[in-house]
Amino acid sequence: MLFSVVLGGGRGTRLFPLTDSRSKPAVSIAGKYRLVDIPISNCLNSGYNRILVLTQFNSASLNSHIKNTYHFDIFSRGFVDILAAEQNIENDQWYQGTADAVRQSMKHLAKYEYDYILILSGDQLYQMNFREMIDFHEKNNGDISIASIPVNAKDATGFGILKSDEAGNITNFIEKPSSEILPNWKSEVSDANKREGKNYLASMGIYVFSKNVLKKLFEENDGDDFGKDFIPKAIGKYNTLSFQYDGYWTDIGTIESFYEANLNLAQDLPQFNLFSASPIYTRARMLPPSKINGSFVSKAVFGDGCIILATKIENSIIGNRTRIDKGSTIVSSYIMGADYYQSTAEILENERHDIPNIGIGKFCYIERAIIDKNCQIGDNVRIIGGKHIPDGDYDTYSVKDGIIVVKKNAVIKTGTQIS
Repeated sequence: MLFSVVLGGGRGTRLFPLTDSRSKPAVSIAGKYRLVDIPISNCLNSGYNRILVLTQFNSASLNSHIKNTYHFDIFSRGFVDILAAEQNIENDQWYQGTADAVRQSMKHLAKYEYDYILILSGDQLYQMNFREMIDFHEKNNGDISIASIPVNAKDATGFGILKSDEAGNITNFIEKPSSEILPNWKSEVSDANKREGKNYLASMGIYVFSKNVLKKLFEENDGDDFGKDFIPKAIGKYNTLSFQYDGYWTDIGTIESFYEANLNLAQDLPQFNLFSASPIYTRARMLPPSKINGSFVSKAVFGDGCIILATKIENSIIGNRTRIDKGSTIVSSYIMGADYYQSTAEILENERHDIPNIGIGKFCYIERAIIDKNCQIGDNVRIIGGKHIPDGDYDTYSVKDGIIVVKKNAVIKTGTQIS
């Protein structure tokens, strides 16, 4: 039997301003989902339906989403429950890291029967059958199994890198190695990965622990992080295995990685397949279908309940309840949409006071940008990102890696230019 734990994430500073009022797992992806829907859906599609989500920072919207989304019938033993960080007599500290979050939660797991615990990150994009990993763990008498993925030298310095033998036994582990020592950390990978220069095995932050082993590790270690403190000490003492995964996986750690992962979904053959037999579950909002009138559309994904009058939408993601007025052009951008519809009275009131409505106004041009939810973009606004623009944080928007991120609920006045 297995129990799944999804880590709700910390401050997520590298995803600011998207994480200004929400945690990373609560950030909208693909126009209609939240990042946390990915690990939960992978669990459910793998047949594992006992799931705890550990939340702490900016957790209100994440808690609300989980509460309103994941329901099982009264005859099922399955659940997706929230376990918020708490102070108590024994410990007055919030979660200090991945391992500390699980350590503080172990007392709540005591009432459940399980042989293995599956620990997942709440801010990654991938489709994985966890049953294959559990079968691998059992077949090889594993104490700890770490999902790993081949990466190239450029990416390797940002991950925990492990070395394993042909049988999958991990022989060494290092957290974020420098480029100088990296050549010593090559592992045995498939010929296809070798040809792509992916000679290093990176930890995906997905762990399987046998129940008794995890308890021993907590007794033996007082560290706060699995990758930095626990795994290196476990190698050689416990049967620590690498489960090599060859599918698509990306860590949504920065604005650039978030932007690229979303826009890839609009390609002819995206790396992450939203149309597979393994569905991604999310909240059913009962929205009307999207309506598109007079627009040229190429490589775009639309959420539900949109009203689109734009001249052109290309290589973009358009989120739920998005309104784009006539004459506007959207290129290589993610428009997150809105949490609600404005009433006719509100729209008329805004027009009387020359206040933009929620959505994109007339004759706007938006390129290489992320427009967060509930933004009010006036007419004739130009928002054009590019590598030439220095990073910076301003009142209504931020710039990261040349990507302009308009902040949630921002009001951009008619005629504004950001480029």
